[in-house]
Amino acid sequence: MKKLFKTSALCIALAFGVCSTIQAQDFKGLDKSPMDASAFPSSYKEANKTIKVVYSRPQLNGRNLSDLAPEGKVWRTGANEATEITFYKSVTFGDKTLKPGSYSLFTIPGDKTWTIILSSDVNVWGAYSYNEAHDVARENGIVSTDTESVEAFSIAFTGDDKNPIMHLAWGTTRVQVPFKL
Repeated sequence: MKKLFKTSALCIALAFGVCSTIQAQDFKGLDKSPMDASAFPSSYKEANKTIKVVYSRPQLNGRNLSDLAPEGKVWRTGANEATEITFYKSVTFGDKTLKPGSYSLFTIPGDKTWTIILSSDVNVWGAYSYNEAHDVARENGIVSTDTESVEAFSIAFTGDDKNPIMHLAWGTTRVQVPFKL
């Protein structure tokens, strides 16, 4: 009987200890650059995606785009972790055919074009450990400007079944990145 009492008391003590530990966790507020995803085809009705991009959405908050994504410097193409792009089928990017898989998406902003970089380094924070030797493909994205400003960095897709176009938008800057299926 004493053994049963000791076992029961131990279980109750552990339960209270676990419960108080769980309740003591500190959950911070919302991320200032929340994670988002964009896919091609864009329609929610289409379940079989060809391309999916997972990225964080930094806000301008009165800052200049050129300060947040400086021209001529490798940028993580979003915030926090490097943006990750996954191809579920073979995709042609520039003159390279890429096998299905996941890649980090980096960019080098420029005035007329942005260099779009797909890297084999995945699961990395920012562009701090970017290594050009791990580039799988590079291509130029065409830059344009719009009169409407986009506060939160955004990625969207347009195009048809054979020619998806990824669009990057932040501030009044727009960048088009074509793929071929």
